[in-house]
Amino acid sequence: MKAVILAAGEGVRMKPLTNNCPKPMIKILGKPLLHHIMDALPDEVNEVILVVGYLRNQIEEYFGKQFGRFKIKYVRQKEKLGTGHALHLCRKFLGNDRFLMLYADDLQSKEDLTKLLNHRLALLVRSVKDPRRFGVVVEDKKGRILEIVEKPEHPPSNLASTGVKVLDSRIFQYPLVQHPNGEYYITYPLAQLAKEHEMMAVKADFWLPIGYPDDLKKAEKILRKTRKI
Repeated sequence: MKAVILAAGEGVRMKPLTNNCPKPMIKILGKPLLHHIMDALPDEVNEVILVVGYLRNQIEEYFGKQFGRFKIKYVRQKEKLGTGHALHLCRKFLGNDRFLMLYADDLQSKEDLTKLLNHRLALLVRSVKDPRRFGVVVEDKKGRILEIVEKPEHPPSNLASTGVKVLDSRIFQYPLVQHPNGEYYITYPLAQLAKEHEMMAVKADFWLPIGYPDDLKKAEKILRKTRKI
């Protein structure tokens, strides 16, 4: 099984730490963030497609063409055109099989990612106090996704998307829509896919977004205590 990890961003909110280092290579407990993410991938995953951009050489030199059990492919996103655009750059490598998609700036647990693979199409979600800065998911009583809303001012639920998904080639049947900021996000085609096909909301037990420098200290404290990653 293949995993697509988006690792092209500059990490503006992490400056000055990202002035000379891409965000996925910032170290937590002596190991790059992206290395922790690789360690959490389910056993079924044997190939990783890394979408790189900003200071990509540092990522490519560290992970090479083979990293542990993973065969590594690199796809370059030359412009900041969003998550949907990044995924479309990987299309020719994915075929029709299921694949895992995740971002290189959140810590997850292997148990949660493995649980996600019990479904053909699924999105990892977690209940949060203030979901306004996330994609918000509405589910039915059986856990099927009814709606996905990007950063709503008035959230219809408290379920935030962690950004981790299991998808297949059907996601490419839905057009990308350009946001006013010029980027093409995955949210719109994902929401359309969920309307026409059963996509499950799977509850995460552990999710730690790394957005700001202060989050690094929080991550180190949690990982020392729980060793979830």
